[in-house]
Amino acid sequence: MIKRTLFILPILLIAILPVWSDELDDVLRALPGVASVEPLESTDGIAKRIVMFEQAVDPHDSQQGTFLQRIVLKHRGFDRPTVIVTEGYSNEYALHPRYTEELSDLLEANTLMVEHRFNGASSPVVQRKIDMEKAYSSMLWEYLTVENSAYDYHNIRLTFGTVYPRKWFSTGISKGGQTALFYRVFFPDDVTANVSYVAPLNKALEDGRHEKFLRQVGSEEVREKLLAYQLTTLRHRAEIVPMLDEFVRSRNYSFRVPLDEVFDLMVLEYPFAFWQWGDDESTIPGDDADAGALWESLREKCEPNYFSRNTPYTPFNVQAMREIGYYGYDTKPFEGLLVRPTYEGYMRRVMIQDDLDYIEFKGDLYERCQQFLRESDIPAMFIYGEVDPWSATRVVLPGKKKNMYVFVQPGGSHRARVGNMPDDMKKKILRILKKWAK
Repeated sequence: MIKRTLFILPILLIAILPVWSDELDDVLRALPGVASVEPLESTDGIAKRIVMFEQAVDPHDSQQGTFLQRIVLKHRGFDRPTVIVTEGYSNEYALHPRYTEELSDLLEANTLMVEHRFNGASSPVVQRKIDMEKAYSSMLWEYLTVENSAYDYHNIRLTFGTVYPRKWFSTGISKGGQTALFYRVFFPDDVTANVSYVAPLNKALEDGRHEKFLRQVGSEEVREKLLAYQLTTLRHRAEIVPMLDEFVRSRNYSFRVPLDEVFDLMVLEYPFAFWQWGDDESTIPGDDADAGALWESLREKCEPNYFSRNTPYTPFNVQAMREIGYYGYDTKPFEGLLVRPTYEGYMRRVMIQDDLDYIEFKGDLYERCQQFLRESDIPAMFIYGEVDPWSATRVVLPGKKKNMYVFVQPGGSHRARVGNMPDDMKKKILRILKKWAK
């Protein structure tokens, strides 16, 4: 069990450990809460470890027990700054020998890539061997909240800060970028600055701003081509749905709604996916495309597993329904072609099971973030892509700020990063980061 007094005495001892030993593993294993340390291969010569770290399921009630949270550490030195990456999902990809992280490289900093609670190897459901379907109705899901995840990062910051005493930064991409902001809102003094990439700030389960964005983004020519593809694909329903059926059977996908509804949702999702990833116009099948070509493009851009029971995104869906929000679909252009007249409320029907019907969206988190942005002017940076639909709900800074910045990459997608910004914008960002790192 983790107790609130965990850090008081051990920290005094741990703080001088680097003086006693140059052995990274010894230092890490001596930290309170560290359950295991395992080496990882790294192609860049930077020491890399998997650290399993004990966290409270409920930071406010030790009686609810603990779980182990997976951290991928890249260690440059105890005298270097540290970047805590607030991953929004699993951090499985960080296990790869070539894993690198942009902000850490720019700052020549240590990296603590923290897997989000209830995802990947950091799930109390998995660790307690509870069947996932049955677990949806268990009280464990009550602890999948933004506040509780913020305490996870805060706990890691306090513990690892004893051996990494230089400046700390937080960062993340997409939901991880959201999480970096949320962590800052709950614990504004934990880090020097946060750099959030392509991080939406939604105010409702179906926010409404994304649909308007998709009606205006890019050129009229491309938007018309996307709409024509959607209409043509829906008119080929009789030919394409059997292809979809064969595909999902081959992968053992199962769904909570009939396959015709899954097909509708994939078609509605198509333009969002196209703009999100900055796809080329040439990837949209033309008027002469047959059913096979229409299906292949649909499958490539909108994998049906996203709407299935098998999806790895269930923890995200729970959080979206509870407090971080999502987007809806505009069905008006497809009247008479869909099996349902509207897909309002589709996440509740399709993406989580009935046992979670008790979850109601609350806008408290959005309001708290907005208040933070209004009243604060501490170092923070938000990076977006111009055509990315998630930028429809991007952070908008109220009033004049001296230390908070928003950068939008012209023509950029969900792949917007410092490294692919226009030169003038990149130079400004690097100057800001250099100032923060002093």
